[in-house]
Amino acid sequence: MKLVGMLDSPYVRRVAISMELYGVNFEHQSLSVFSTFDEFAKINPVVKAPTLVLDDSTVLMDSSLILDYFEALAPDDKKLLPREAAAHALDLQLIGLSLAACEKTVQIVYEHNLRPPEKLHEPWLDRVTGQLLAAYSTLEERLANRQSESLTQASLTAVVAWSFTQSTLASVVKADAFPHLRRHARLTEELPAFKKYPIL
Repeated sequence: MKLVGMLDSPYVRRVAISMELYGVNFEHQSLSVFSTFDEFAKINPVVKAPTLVLDDSTVLMDSSLILDYFEALAPDDKKLLPREAAAHALDLQLIGLSLAACEKTVQIVYEHNLRPPEKLHEPWLDRVTGQLLAAYSTLEERLANRQSESLTQASLTAVVAWSFTQSTLASVVKADAFPHLRRHARLTEELPAFKKYPIL
């Protein structure tokens, strides 16, 4: 089994850490959707990270779909999502907020790094930045009221998202304004699975 994509992508890192926690053996192939586009395209013509190649050569993509596959296979003691409906819905809410934060961070980074400066669209940047801060503000509030400190897909994804944003847009998302997220990330990043697949 092969996971394709670079760990500077929060989506790739999310899958790598989750697979480690599920106890799945896999090879990580660090290919870039930019600098190694052609090589990546030979594995998945869509060139989307993460891409997972199963043992039977089936190609999966999109972090949530890949993790849905492994969650279905995982024994009860390794599942990362609660099975009770209300708890499951709450975790999906947190995951949605975290993935929205990832998406908005990527949009801002791409806007600055890929678009010529003279073509930057400030109203669009302002809108996306507002969405990013709203996602983290809501996530901060939900984590502050969260009873359990156990590592679930929700808490895992929140940390991966937070670390990604802090590595790329720390001047936009001020860590001091989000003490619960900052504390949760600091403690969780010390876990073996996170250290094995560090953010690049």
